[in-house]
Amino acid sequence: MFSFPNSRVVRLAFYGVAVVTTIAALSPSVPFKPSFDFSDKIEHFAIFAVLASLALFGFPQAPRRMIVERLSFFGAAIEVLQSIPALDRDCDVFDWAADTLGAAVAVLLLARLVPARRAPAG
Repeated sequence: MFSFPNSRVVRLAFYGVAVVTTIAALSPSVPFKPSFDFSDKIEHFAIFAVLASLALFGFPQAPRRMIVERLSFFGAAIEVLQSIPALDRDCDVFDWAADTLGAAVAVLLLARLVPARRAPAG
């Protein structure tokens, strides 16, 4: 039988990854160019898949649809903030799409592993 990790610890990890992701995304760009064109999209996909996985275990009573929705909004907010000229970053709708896809795929793949739990009635 699968044993759920302590949700408090997982929530802390979720918030830690979210903070590090935000700081990295809003730091001024570096002159490094990726070795291949899609590496940036793979990074976005992977980071948001990790965030979605942590959210599933850290917030087991949250509806899965809401996890994907909120992470998609988080990715969109980062992209909008990256349009600030002083950051020297690019706002890219395809980065947001990769964020959303990463979260959705992770939630779909883990759906069987993490049974849906509802908040107690009353």
